[in-house]
Amino acid sequence: MHLNPYGEYAVLLAASLANDWPADREGIERRTRESGMTMTFPAAPDDHERTRTVVDEWLRIVDETDLDARAARLNAQMAAVTAYPRLTNHDGEGWHLHYRDSDESLPRVLAAVISVGTSLHLVTRGMTRLARCAAEPCDRVVVDVTRNGRQRYCSVRCANRAAVRRHRARVPR
Repeated sequence: MHLNPYGEYAVLLAASLANDWPADREGIERRTRESGMTMTFPAAPDDHERTRTVVDEWLRIVDETDLDARAARLNAQMAAVTAYPRLTNHDGEGWHLHYRDSDESLPRVLAAVISVGTSLHLVTRGMTRLARCAAEPCDRVVVDVTRNGRQRYCSVRCANRAAVRRHRARVPR
């Protein structure tokens, strides 16, 4: 039984989509599979555009620095797209909870999964553990899943660049 199928993988999926937007619907569905989702979704001609809207709405949560406002945005998103939790057993995944209705479109399922997953991530890891990369001018999303809760950069490359900039700022010329 999965205790939290909506947690870390869902917020990492959202960050993956935000940081590297797929060119088409097939790319989005491929990314969901790479992130561990097994469901298939009925195709609609506007899935790519509607999923982009889901990601853009999620980025408003990422960029919200006031924690009460961040919580309010997430609560509003969950209220709009989630359903009562229900037990389900599909695609060989074992019993787990869904926070959405069955047979929903790809964008609507992603909206539910991402909003609930982000909420679970923030309440279990900490409300500040979702942000933009601290290295200027990078604007990629950082999902802090570290043990100590101090991840500020999206990659080793950005962390190294920031360290070099700090070093150069200290060294007299």
